[in-house]
Formats: sequence, C-alpha cells, structure tokens
Amino acid sequence: MGTWDVGPFDNDTAADWCGNLDDASPDARPGLVRDTLARAADTVGFLDGYTADQAVVAAALVAAQCPGGEPAHPHYGPDEPVPDLTALRALALRALDRVMTAPSALLDLWEEPDEDPWRASIDRLRGTLAPRQPAEGLRPS
Repeated sequence: MGTWDVGPFDNDTAADWCGNLDDASPDARPGLVRDTLARAADTVGFLDGYTADQAVVAAALVAAQCPGGEPAHPHYGPDEPVPDLTALRALALRALDRVMTAPSALLDLWEEPDEDPWRASIDRLRGTLAPRQPAEGLRPS
C-alpha cells in the first residue's frame, strides 16, 4: 500500500476505492459507500488496513456533504457525481470509531507520537460528521 500523506484520500487503497465508486452505476454508489462503512463498523476482532482505509475515505465522502465538510480530493477522489450520503452520518461515525479502536491496523500504523496529524485528520472528519448540538441557552422552537 502506498501512502503519501495523512488525509483520507492520500493512499493507494483510497484512490482505488474511489475509482471503483466511479465505475459503479449511479444507483449502486450509495450502497457501495454504506457497505464499505458497515464492513468496518461491524468488524469484530482485527480490522485490517485495507478495510480501514476504505472506511476512512467513504466517511470523508459523507463528511464532504455535511456543513463545514472538506471537499473530496480533486485528483484522488471520485470523478463522477456522488449521491446524497448525509443519511450515512451515524454509520460513518461508527466506522471511524472502529478504525480508532484496537485492534486496528491503521491505529497500529499511525500510533507513533509524531503521527498526530493523521489523528487530527480523523478527528476533523468526526467533528464534521457529529450531529451539531444547539448552543447552550438556545433551544429549537
């Protein structure tokens, strides 16, 4: 696996997964994202790096559609239109939580103290995906 930076699109597995998403029919794309997230979120035992990388990039596509979300990488992200994935926010959070819970190959790979930028990248995704709480003293009417 080639990894060139800490972002969700910055590895060969993520780039290949985005290519597969592009190759899928428009109707199949939401299911591909959902299945990718669920495969990671539902893993009991060791979460391999391939599944974890795919889950991170799928979560990044969901986050890209949320308020404050960063857009997909212009070169390594999907080229084809991505359908509305916002209904997958909770599943994307579960998948990221699993990536960050041992035993996880990505967690092991990035566990060195100087790898805080990778953790910060995951934390930004989680922050974007997390439901917004109303500010204290403000209640929805």
